[in-house]
Amino acid sequence: MTNMSEGSIDFARTRLAGAAVVIAVLAALAVASLAPSDASASTKWLCKPGTKPDPCKGSLETTVFKSDGSSSVKTGKNAKKPKYDCFYVYPTVSEQPTPNANKDIDPQQTSIAQYQAARYSEDCNVYAPVYRQATLAAISNPDNVDQDTFAKAYGDVLKAWKNYLRNYNKGRGVVLIGHSQGTGMLSQLLAEEIEKSKSQRKLLISAVLLGGNVTVKKGKDLGGTFKRTPLCHSNKQTGCVIAYSTFNQTPPDGALFGRTDGPFASIPEGKDPADYKVACTNPADLEGNSSSPVETIARSEPFPGTLGIGITIMYGGPAPSAETPWITPQDHYKARCDYTDGASSLMISSIGDAKVLNPSPDATWGLHLLDANVALGDLVDIVRTQGKQYLKKH
Repeated sequence: MTNMSEGSIDFARTRLAGAAVVIAVLAALAVASLAPSDASASTKWLCKPGTKPDPCKGSLETTVFKSDGSSSVKTGKNAKKPKYDCFYVYPTVSEQPTPNANKDIDPQQTSIAQYQAARYSEDCNVYAPVYRQATLAAISNPDNVDQDTFAKAYGDVLKAWKNYLRNYNKGRGVVLIGHSQGTGMLSQLLAEEIEKSKSQRKLLISAVLLGGNVTVKKGKDLGGTFKRTPLCHSNKQTGCVIAYSTFNQTPPDGALFGRTDGPFASIPEGKDPADYKVACTNPADLEGNSSSPVETIARSEPFPGTLGIGITIMYGGPAPSAETPWITPQDHYKARCDYTDGASSLMISSIGDAKVLNPSPDATWGLHLLDANVALGDLVDIVRTQGKQYLKKH
């Protein structure tokens, strides 16, 4: 099935599943108002125009497979003079043994930027700070976690944002892009910093906040995580949020994503959680709830380390690959926003004989490891259209 040993797979499954033990604790810490720590630390950039190497920019050559197995190669281009920016904060990937990662750029940071952010370089300059995130070791061991763990991480992101505004933004529109812990960081930034500043709100093209339990009041597009930034219902809408968590079965009780008691989910103090839900915006159909095909785009090379093994578990073997850096796999899926049993999810289902994917590492995670790529083609198209609309207005 795969060249990974059973021991390696068991280790990865245990390590990823171990995060479930403390992730609720992490959520409580992450959504609290945390003062930035070590604010004097300088910003280090993983991605920034002119940085070499820059994992957020490179070849966009893609092998596109149809369901029947036939294929063609498409070659996109990085924008030469993009007129707006993207600010990307990556998810939990660090395998350093300490509670907080240092600012070394490890293979995991490079790979995740390629997987999740590089396609947006078709339309924007991508800025991605290195931050002292809570590591996989931290979220797998409750003894490693305290308030300072997330204060350090958020402090770095906040400082990088201010650095970006001061030195690079120059009044340009910006798209926020995050996943998992990165979404938690950007949700706090948007709620506590951007929404409170008229000048910063005017810069926001949209926020793509995946796998982080953005909440809204039931029947509304606001009132949970954000007070001023609504959900997107059109690719021509700007100043709005795209958010979802991917599953292919109803999120079970205790699911880490899609439920209001999951990590990073924010309910206003004193309010009844039953009045709120986790947001779902379908990138294949922002305007409605129809089940529509999504354009999956993924990297061809394996992801390194523990998360790479988690992806192997999800596919039940090696992930699809091609000779080009990018691939649209032969297995195609459609997606719809589903609200069942108090849970919200971007529910994907197979088209034709497409493989049924395994929740990884278990059902409480759903297809979290696929959030950013399952509809990456759709997300890039939406951001492109939103960017054009923003430029018309500004």
